[in-house]
Amino acid sequence: MKNIIQKSYDAFSKKGYILIPNFYNYESQIQPIQKKIARIINLIAHKKNIEIPYSKSIEIIKYGFMHLINLDRSAGSEVYDAIKQIPEFLDLISNQKNQKIFEKLRKNSLPGIADGGYGIRIDIPGEKKFEAPWHQEYPAQMRSLDGIVFWSPLVEIEQKLGPVEIAECSHNDGLLKVCSKTENGLKNGAYSLRINNEDGILGKYSKVNPLTKPGDLILMDYLLLHRSGKNYLDFPRWSMQWRMFNFLDTTGINIGWRNNYDHKGLNINQK
Repeated sequence: MKNIIQKSYDAFSKKGYILIPNFYNYESQIQPIQKKIARIINLIAHKKNIEIPYSKSIEIIKYGFMHLINLDRSAGSEVYDAIKQIPEFLDLISNQKNQKIFEKLRKNSLPGIADGGYGIRIDIPGEKKFEAPWHQEYPAQMRSLDGIVFWSPLVEIEQKLGPVEIAECSHNDGLLKVCSKTENGLKNGAYSLRINNEDGILGKYSKVNPLTKPGDLILMDYLLLHRSGKNYLDFPRWSMQWRMFNFLDTTGINIGWRNNYDHKGLNINQK
């Protein structure tokens, strides 16, 4: 076990990310979240007098959701806001296993969970508005310069579903300067942040697209460059994300562990 932990630590330090298969138990930790999401989709559909023609939870998540938003797009936003409040999801992100893996990767740390930095993404095929461009986590989430992104899928992620794309070892460049580009009003807030000299920086690194299944966990350094994959299938890419940060990090202490680059008085290009 010590060798496995050391190898994980070494890989994370070198590449800026690791993939841990079956980190969570599917039956006891993931499936209850899937079932609650399916029930919420059905509740919202019933409220809007829409019948979902599927019965299994995974079918409702994949195809029932698409059926719902094709008839009423606003229902998608209602689902998105509701599901982040599922108790089983909150249990997962506050699980002691997460704190322990953070402490193994960030030795002598004091971990915290970023309030407002957790949720369940629903990446709809062909919808570009909420695609995350190449980015580091820190400018959008902040809290501390020393942090880790936790990413875990709710459906099996195959290549055409658009796995997260990672620039290996890019965290070694440190905090990069960014600018805001609205892209004809399609990208706002954190989605509008773009890396200065993006092509030049990304050209130095190999890109990987880890394939995952429910129960797997990807951990990414806050300074690792990554972006949303493109979904070419006919159902959404469902994934869970949350961020943990280090209360002991000097940058975090200096900014009072404030939450994002929009916060008054914060300079997104300043450590």
